[in-house]
Amino acid sequence: MRGDGVRVLIVGGGVAGLAAVAALREWGATIDVVERAPGPTDSGTGIYLTGNATRMLDVLGLRESVADVAVEISRQRSANQRGRRLFDIDVAALWQGVGPCVSLPRAQLHRALLDGVGDAPIRWGRQPVALLPEGDQVAVEFDDNNTQRYDLVLGADGVNSTVRRLAFDGQAARDLGQYAYRWVAPRIDDEPVWSVQLGRGRQFLTIPISDGQTYCYYNDGPVADRPGWRDELAATFTEPAATMLKALDYDDSTLHAGPNQEVVLDSWSRGPVLLIGDAAHATSPNMAQGAAMAVEDAVVLASSLANSDSVADALRGFEARRRPRTNWVLSQTHRRDKATGLPPALRDLVMRRLGEQMFRSNYGPLFAQP
Repeated sequence: MRGDGVRVLIVGGGVAGLAAVAALREWGATIDVVERAPGPTDSGTGIYLTGNATRMLDVLGLRESVADVAVEISRQRSANQRGRRLFDIDVAALWQGVGPCVSLPRAQLHRALLDGVGDAPIRWGRQPVALLPEGDQVAVEFDDNNTQRYDLVLGADGVNSTVRRLAFDGQAARDLGQYAYRWVAPRIDDEPVWSVQLGRGRQFLTIPISDGQTYCYYNDGPVADRPGWRDELAATFTEPAATMLKALDYDDSTLHAGPNQEVVLDSWSRGPVLLIGDAAHATSPNMAQGAAMAVEDAVVLASSLANSDSVADALRGFEARRRPRTNWVLSQTHRRDKATGLPPALRDLVMRRLGEQMFRSNYGPLFAQP
């Protein structure tokens, strides 16, 4: 079917929402976008995009604008908390033929996506407050007391989705027992390497995201926002942990902290309302697949709409096609989280012997087209 005469509302102006705009703009529908934030922001930390994410950005015509402001990552390195190397992965070779793995400031990714969909009619500082089914349409009441009717509503508004709350019986994300700290520090290593140190139930990760910046991530287990977390991080992990923490002594404005959450739903659609990206299937960040799954969702949805006879058929086909892949990612994140909870001596032995094999098997199905 063509989108002529079809009205689409995309709720969310982040990665999932902007990817959906890019994917659907040639379909012919009238697209509106609302975003609860008051406008684009320069805040945030960093993001790592695996090869299946950059492949889909290429499909959408957005890869070049992202590559211009990104660092191409060549290797991933895993070590224990004392810095003893467990295994390395040549990610350039691993994802060869799929796409490069890149990292960049999250705000730079957002700006690149905004530039790529520059004519998108985004209404900043707006969100729905009610979704009322009317036959094959949805009447959407916004927080400015305006009501409009749409043939398709996409909830692309993240793990704490307003659309999911309004249309899916208030189903909330669930905590994973992981409290994470993210910040940006000066870059001290020229080598473009993604590097993680593993403690028991804790991880400290660094990724270069520009010529002068490093994205830092620390998962501190289930206890929320402990006052002494910085001292514990410096005492538990070897360098560059202490050096990266010093950046917060000078400027802690980049620090973001909060629980890791996942979303698991029996269905992603309610009539002509569909959830995509983290709103539908958020997982632990240990596979770095949040953005990748969101961009894949957008491309597959556009294909499903173009090749179906109705919006209802398209949404059923979309979910049938996407479920196996997102379920795989969910299962692998659970396996990785369990592995980090093993006693350190056993974990180190397993990782040294089987780490590379396990890593490759984690991502194996994602090398294929979605």
